[in-house]
Amino acid sequence: MTSFDPARFLPDDLLVRIRERAVVHDHENTFPHDDLDELRAAGYLSILVSTEHGGAGLSLAEASVLQQRLAGAAPATALAINMHLVWTGVAKVLRDRGIDDLAFVEEGAVAGDVFAFGISEAGNDLVLAGSDTVALPDGEGGYTFTGTKIFTSLSPVWNHLGVHGLDTESPDGPKTVFAFLDRTDEVVTRDDWDTLGMRGTQSRTTQLRGAHAPADRVVRRIDPGPTPDPLVFGIFAVFEILLASVYTGIARRALDLAVEAATSRTSKKTGTIYANDPDIRWRIADMALAYDAMPPQLAALANDVDSLADHGPRWFSLLSGVKYRAVAMAKEVVDDAVLVGGGAAYFSRHELSRLYRDVLAGMFHPSDAESAHATTATAWLGPVTS
Repeated sequence: MTSFDPARFLPDDLLVRIRERAVVHDHENTFPHDDLDELRAAGYLSILVSTEHGGAGLSLAEASVLQQRLAGAAPATALAINMHLVWTGVAKVLRDRGIDDLAFVEEGAVAGDVFAFGISEAGNDLVLAGSDTVALPDGEGGYTFTGTKIFTSLSPVWNHLGVHGLDTESPDGPKTVFAFLDRTDEVVTRDDWDTLGMRGTQSRTTQLRGAHAPADRVVRRIDPGPTPDPLVFGIFAVFEILLASVYTGIARRALDLAVEAATSRTSKKTGTIYANDPDIRWRIADMALAYDAMPPQLAALANDVDSLADHGPRWFSLLSGVKYRAVAMAKEVVDDAVLVGGGAAYFSRHELSRLYRDVLAGMFHPSDAESAHATTATAWLGPVTS
């Protein structure tokens, strides 16, 4: 077995170019088209697709490492690409379990198509377990979707949008319907992405106005609410692990920048570098202690998904927990890195200033702190009794 070399898929020179462009896209509030073009040319869109289907055949654990590496160069680019990788990752999760429902996703990714994630809805804390989008059956196995999706990353470039909606019309309804849409006039993207951080993702609001998915692009009809369905498990597992990977990558970059500052800045008071200051040493050690815990956790949990480990009802608490811990850790590490960086980090031109803003996006992704705690409490204590 050959060892996994992250630099094969993300060479250092490519990361340098991506990092340089990240400053521009953050400042101009634009999508990183050049990043996507170079990543597509490198085969990055199909890293999770099997070699039999023309992809790189990487494991989820290996993709996690790559996303950490990419996030260290440009968090917004990594987060945007994440949403495409979620769908290819779900296809892998299903394929590993003998289910070939998303073969068209793998084929599209190998061809260079971009798949986006159209699940989030304003005020819908049920997330995968419910939808405010209307899914109307067309009588031939397909559906039209009407509703509004928020935080649709990759908005300027996606070819196919994975969505869900609620079918209340069918005799066996209600059913939550998962399907994929192509770009048509019935899919309207608002130009409304002007945010504090993660500006390059261009995660704009998407309005579905009777957008049609034919029968061969309808991949699930399931009862609303919590479910062990492999598609829902796959979405949740890959989404949480790859999100946690992005924020872990941000933390690593912040830690590296803090070390760089501590070893290059000299104290006027002591005449020696700040790396010799006991308070600075303690702060960086504290950052490293927090960061060091996350990559092994991500690797272990991703390997469990890849190997079909059976965590039973604890799966969802484990997955939401790793995402919650990664974001909380990353925010603390970036906070400390800014302190070590000193006043220079307060200027918007400084990379730490951008990381400080980008890391805040983590609190808005499912699972949030409340959901993670509720899920974990239920896993250990059982449901709340009346």
